[in-house]
Amino acid sequence: MEYIYAALLLHNAGKDVTEENVTAVLNAAGVAVQDARVKALVAALEDVNIEEAISKAAIAPVAAAPAAAAPAAAAAPAAEEEPEEESKKEEEEESGMAGLGALFG
Repeated sequence: MEYIYAALLLHNAGKDVTEENVTAVLNAAGVAVQDARVKALVAALEDVNIEEAISKAAIAPVAAAPAAAAPAAAAAPAAEEEPEEESKKEEEEESGMAGLGALFG
């Protein structure tokens, strides 16, 4: 992620996203730079309009919000089932204790 952040920072500052600039930003942040990753990032961003990509990414989470609500709703019944399981375990433990009492009683 640091590599992408460096590219976004350079873009926001109006600087060219080059291998040298990305490496300088990462070094300034104290990140151990891997030259192959820097080259891959710069090559991947070569034909990308970063402003357009950012604007599309800003819209995407809004569209994904209803889909994200569905898994949360599905998780709710699972949370309701947990107390039943706990009470069953407690009942089993109590009946086990009563059985042990019969051995020594």
